[in-house]
Amino acid sequence: MAVTKIKPIKSTLSKALDYIQNPDKTDEKILVSSFGCSYETADIEFEFTIAQALDKGNNLAHHLIQSFAPGEVDYEKAHKIGRQLADAVTKGQHEYVLTTHIDKGHIHNHIIFCAVNFVDYHKYNSNKRSYYGIRNISDRLCRENGLSVVVPGKGSKGKSYAEYQAEKTGTSWKGKLKIAVDALIPQVSSFEELLSRLQATGYEIKPGKYVSCRAPGQERFTRLKTLGTDYTEEALRERISGTRARTVKAPKQQRSGINLLIDIQNCIKAQESKGYEQWAKIHNLKQAAKTLNFLTEHKIEQYADLTAKISEITAASEQAADSLKAAEKRLADMAVLIKNVTTYQKTKPDYDAYRKANNKDRYRADHERAIILHEAAAKALQTAGIKKLPNLTLLQAEYEQLQAQKEALYADYGKLKKQVKEYDVIKQNIDSILRQNKEPERGKETSLE
Repeated sequence: MAVTKIKPIKSTLSKALDYIQNPDKTDEKILVSSFGCSYETADIEFEFTIAQALDKGNNLAHHLIQSFAPGEVDYEKAHKIGRQLADAVTKGQHEYVLTTHIDKGHIHNHIIFCAVNFVDYHKYNSNKRSYYGIRNISDRLCRENGLSVVVPGKGSKGKSYAEYQAEKTGTSWKGKLKIAVDALIPQVSSFEELLSRLQATGYEIKPGKYVSCRAPGQERFTRLKTLGTDYTEEALRERISGTRARTVKAPKQQRSGINLLIDIQNCIKAQESKGYEQWAKIHNLKQAAKTLNFLTEHKIEQYADLTAKISEITAASEQAADSLKAAEKRLADMAVLIKNVTTYQKTKPDYDAYRKANNKDRYRADHERAIILHEAAAKALQTAGIKKLPNLTLLQAEYEQLQAQKEALYADYGKLKKQVKEYDVIKQNIDSILRQNKEPERGKETSLE
């Protein structure tokens, strides 16, 4: 995976674009690409798009950086992943310039995309939610390519999952106290000995109706009972005597629907906690019942029927995914075509006047932006093989129709993807149940009754 960060560009857009396109950093601009614009004129095209927006905001663009671990990815793959990330973030509606820098110890991508989209001229809202979406997309793309996590350095806003977990459980005063208590319980024979051992490790103990502890450097005392129901004096005495096990909550993903059976024999938590082992046994009974009910409802009696159904749903899901990708590509192509036709038409009067002007140099100097935009749009249309300017109204109507088709495809794909996951859990549960029973004789059909 890779570290990602995003920041707004409120001014000096051209300088930012020049920086990321530096030939010394991009192998003489071989590692520079763009979408919806020409990278040479991106700043002008961005500003033209922003000018169409009703709510322009303060941002001209957003600068997204994606950094990879040193030595684990080549520049071609990094650039490809960067393009996939840019396409996913901008959804085929924002101009962007992508560059890959190879001048440092780690390869990294720079993506600068316009703050306003060129479809309906709404601005991009950059916030925590959108950033986590970017990070999840980047992580998914990198996992698909077998890449690891780059842990952010000190001072970075980003955190690895391991850092987050350590901070969540280990650095707060309450977190540290819970860890200390849990570690000492197997070693002591009484509540009083527990307090004595805590004191020996540096904790200051304040007796009373509710026993409190304070670690070195801690400002206020922490009452043990505030750590949770397993840390009241009564609960701690029971835990020390062995009549109570620390409560272990079921993971969130195991609280609804049909979930995987737990391999109790090889589960570390079950070996360490009798309470968890008991919960796991009850959980397995419930999930086995739900699994068999599912098979009955869907009239699946043989193992071969189950595998055939999984193959059928998987194939349908893959076909829906391909159709969705094709629709998204067509939408992106149409959006760019609409943008170029619109730009061409709006700047044509200035360009026609330029061609008729007696002093072309002076006229171009006075209307440079409009002329550059017109030439860029004309070049893009020519590259796309457009010889006759299409009807803009018909194009927009076709785009809206295709957008509706895409939304329907997305809904179908979501349902199929959910089914694939559900059937995968069912199969894993059945495999687990069958392993617990005597293996069927070879050559005989396996019944799921």
